[in-house]
Amino acid sequence: MSIYDSRRLSFIVVLLTVFILIFNTASVFADGNDGNFENEMQDISQEQLKPVHGKVVEILSDEIEETEGYDQNYEMRHQRVKVKITSGKHKGETIIVDNYIDERIVYNIIVNKGDNVLLFLEEDENGNILVGYIGEIARDKYLLYLVIVFILLLILVGGFKGFKTVITLALTILAVVKILLPLILKGYSPVLVSIIVSIGVIIITLLIISGINKKTLCAIIGTAGGVLIAGLIALGIGTMAKLTGLGNEEAQMLMFIPQNISFNFKGLLFAGIILGALGAVMDVSMSISSAMYEMQSVNPEISTKDLIKSGMNMGRDIMGTMSNTLILAYAGGAIHLMLLFLAYNFSFVEIINRDMIASEVVRALAGSIGLILTIPLTVLVSGTIGRDKNYKSI
Repeated sequence: MSIYDSRRLSFIVVLLTVFILIFNTASVFADGNDGNFENEMQDISQEQLKPVHGKVVEILSDEIEETEGYDQNYEMRHQRVKVKITSGKHKGETIIVDNYIDERIVYNIIVNKGDNVLLFLEEDENGNILVGYIGEIARDKYLLYLVIVFILLLILVGGFKGFKTVITLALTILAVVKILLPLILKGYSPVLVSIIVSIGVIIITLLIISGINKKTLCAIIGTAGGVLIAGLIALGIGTMAKLTGLGNEEAQMLMFIPQNISFNFKGLLFAGIILGALGAVMDVSMSISSAMYEMQSVNPEISTKDLIKSGMNMGRDIMGTMSNTLILAYAGGAIHLMLLFLAYNFSFVEIINRDMIASEVVRALAGSIGLILTIPLTVLVSGTIGRDKNYKSI
């Protein structure tokens, strides 16, 4: 390893140490000093059945049964299967499970011999199994394989940069799961929390990827500005359009969670837009900042006017594809809903005025506007304060 790489690695270690300190402090703050929130969450989780892994070793029977309903008879498929428990305190035990498939329900779990499943077990006071239920097909193993392939490809193709990318991805996930979500669930403002966490993610990610230099500073300013613009536009338009933030089932279900928290649902919509736009905006800002940094390194005598003009030309090329990326990402997530509207011939006016659809339109367009405005912001910053041909990165 060269002296340059050693210094970069030392810098990453120091930055990770700082992040861990911040992360621990934020986690304690999220849990509360008195531990009431943590105890409450434990009490809630204890009331729920915990899933364990199992493997179907034999299908004992698979029959169609006639069942009486309120107004008519219908057929019910009944599987009686032998399942070996492969995790938890009952690991190694084998139980018989009844699995019912209701033809009136679209989503059913049909198992075959050799399938890995998630089981929910009911126990008596002595801890013995009373009955087991198949809750879902176990897919975590295959998702883990995909994650491993993704990480390996990042490292193999990207080398040391790929390794740093893996670190930043892990830190981003930790920041969202362990800081942002717990703080919102504890009742803190989703607007304030999402802004603080996003800025923290931007700074740490770009510093790890590119080190301390003018290029990174310009990218941080451009990304933070673009993301905040997207969020503020969404908040403003959402207020004028009287969006409730309750346009989907998941948001509505939050009204009935056992913690009895009064959420700011408009703020949650804002937080979602911030997170949704963050990755694309960061990509655009870093690409422009890096390209302009390289241009002035190759040609230190280039004028500020020509540098900014070249940066805007690059930004225009990036703008079209990245805007499509955001729009298509949101459209892809709503494809089932769009098909339903098309199948039942809803009018365009009726569709666009629904809270759920209007929220998604605001989410997609506000994110795209933030991305578009990130380009001139990053170009101007890179062409002015970013000009320092004698600057040496660590």
